[in-house]
Amino acid sequence: MFKKFLSVAIATTLALSLFACSTPKAEAQVATSEAQVAITEAQIATIESETAKQIVEVNLEILKEQDDSMINTYSILAVNDKAPFVDANGTAITDVKLYTVGANALINWFLSEGLDLSGQYGFNEYGEYLFYIKDDAPKSKGEIVNATDDTRVIKLSTTTSVNDSGLLGNILPKFEEKYGYKVEVYSAGTGKAIANAKAGNADVILVHAKAQEDKFVEDKFARIVDGFDKERLSFMYNFFVLCGPKEDKANVKNSATVLDAFKAIADGKYLFVSRGDGSGTHTKELALWPKDLGITAEATTFEAYKDWYISSNAGMGACLLQASEKGAYILSDKATFLTFKANGGKIK
Repeated sequence: MFKKFLSVAIATTLALSLFACSTPKAEAQVATSEAQVAITEAQIATIESETAKQIVEVNLEILKEQDDSMINTYSILAVNDKAPFVDANGTAITDVKLYTVGANALINWFLSEGLDLSGQYGFNEYGEYLFYIKDDAPKSKGEIVNATDDTRVIKLSTTTSVNDSGLLGNILPKFEEKYGYKVEVYSAGTGKAIANAKAGNADVILVHAKAQEDKFVEDKFARIVDGFDKERLSFMYNFFVLCGPKEDKANVKNSATVLDAFKAIADGKYLFVSRGDGSGTHTKELALWPKDLGITAEATTFEAYKDWYISSNAGMGACLLQASEKGAYILSDKATFLTFKANGGKIK
């Protein structure tokens, strides 16, 4: 479409030039313009060729979804500025400065104006909503204060799914423009996002792994924002989806439940790509394998299964691409998968 539009525009320009001028000088200008057209068309062809190389055929489709075991809930928590901050080795960190005013503003926005924006995201791009607002989502009536020079930058540590799906890129600019803040996003698996906050590098976390969130609260790393009655504020959800190759040799599509589907994959030793990174998706996956397999986050527990179980320690986009290339099964959050599929095997 772009190439056709550009060609028509150039042709129109040339025609007007010929009509308006017939001097030798004008004819020379036309010849130069024609040469430029040829170069431009060659450049367009090169761009189209390079783009085509980047688009891969995605040999994955959703085979199991909206099982009761597949609900994926997201929570937002304010980091406690008096928390016992530690680095990756457990060594105490001092002199941490958090911007609680900015954190409060972001949380109050997410749970007021941001609720509709989050719940509406995705339909225009992908034909369905990527996130749903919980019926009992906490709603803020608190003031969203404008930024000041001291509180302008807010550090948000979050999971890849809300970032790779495009949600944050779609809604955060609206918050920033209206209230004057700049949100710096650190995106990783939930485990790494929480570890980043424990090291004092985040004012707010937005993650999706209940057990890890509860531990974060228990260890005094979260605080209650004025107007709410608890630290962990669960406000939206979507679904994990079990994806796999179109041929579906394990026949998981016809399994009664997702637990039966995971058992079929294990029994047949069909390739499976695991995030393996302590993320919320990885945590959910570990809970779906048959108990007698004994698969946990520890590498020793799946040593005997390495002929079919691939632990990648990578983000969702990279793992989806790996599963597509290998014809493997994979658990994903639905939002990231739909984005990955719609963009031809890429996460923008």
